[in-house]
Amino acid sequence: MVPPIARGKKNAKNPPIFSHEFIIQNHGDIVSCLAMIAVSGLFFESSSPLAIVFIALQHNVTLNVDKIPPLLPPHSLTYTNGLKDIFTIFFYTLICIVAHAVIQEYILDKLNRRMHLSKLKHSKFNESGQLLVFYAASAVTGYYILIKEDYLSRISGLWDAYPHLYMSFWVKLYFILQISHWVHCYPELYFQKVKKEEIVQRLQYYTIYLTFITVCYILNLSLLGLLLLTIHYTAEFLFHLSRLLYFAEKESLANSGFKVWNVAFVVTRLATITLSILTLWYGLSKTSVHVVDWSTGNFNTFFIRVNCLVALFLLQAYIMWNFITFHLRRFREKKDISPQSQSAGTASGKKQAPSSSSSSSPVPGSGKKQKKKGCCCCC
Repeated sequence: MVPPIARGKKNAKNPPIFSHEFIIQNHGDIVSCLAMIAVSGLFFESSSPLAIVFIALQHNVTLNVDKIPPLLPPHSLTYTNGLKDIFTIFFYTLICIVAHAVIQEYILDKLNRRMHLSKLKHSKFNESGQLLVFYAASAVTGYYILIKEDYLSRISGLWDAYPHLYMSFWVKLYFILQISHWVHCYPELYFQKVKKEEIVQRLQYYTIYLTFITVCYILNLSLLGLLLLTIHYTAEFLFHLSRLLYFAEKESLANSGFKVWNVAFVVTRLATITLSILTLWYGLSKTSVHVVDWSTGNFNTFFIRVNCLVALFLLQAYIMWNFITFHLRRFREKKDISPQSQSAGTASGKKQAPSSSSSSSPVPGSGKKQKKKGCCCCC
């Protein structure tokens, strides 16, 4: 007689609909359906105006030729910031979640199966893989905008052309995608089942990125933010590339990459501080105003400039402090390991028996797997 099927048991491969496991496993498909609903609204005349608010960049402005700012190319589309950007950010946050799921499923998961990483390394590998793609795309786009708009040859435009109220299409799109990416990172903590030990650290740097980018966007410091982000993302790309090489057991390449990143990290901090002082303290002080002018988007008051400068200094000092303390800790660990390894080698030599039969046998404890020396920046 066939035993009755237990009613309380559920198939592990098919979790109940709308359960946590079901949402986590299918979140990419669910979110892509929501994005498709917004896109399908463009095909109908009644819903097209609403769909455009979510999909297209908002607050475009038509300027006369004589009123186009000097840093913008003539006859270009110009945009400002505004409240409607919230809807656009929401839509592109959905797109970022879908892109995250595609990269995870079709690239990172396949690599993880081949490499057989531990749970801790598995989580760090996924994090570095996602950030590597984002930093690479952001850095390339940033350099493209800086070269295309000819910002690098006119560094004085960071303060001479302030307020940067009018943005080109690429600058506006860049900041919308940046904000959308860091917003999407918050629900990804749930979708990726991130451990509680890692959540606090990730929330910390998600919030720092989101705050910095949003403040630059609102205060019309888009050019300064674009330049600083591009430099910073270049250094972070080198770090996560080196960490992925370490996880792939390419230790010689990883060590070389970390050495390059150590130099790039320090140069990035110096460049950030230098550009911040030049722009916020010296450059913008020439055209400082006493009260914020909301009509022209001019936030160049002494109070705002000093607070922005102090915040940037504290952030760079915090990052540099973590960098220095990390390397000091690694240096002490290596120093403690070297005398221990020497004493262990001496002790093992004394324990060897003189007979030929015993000398051919392994030293007690040598059969244990030796702990691999970790790369200096992989954790």
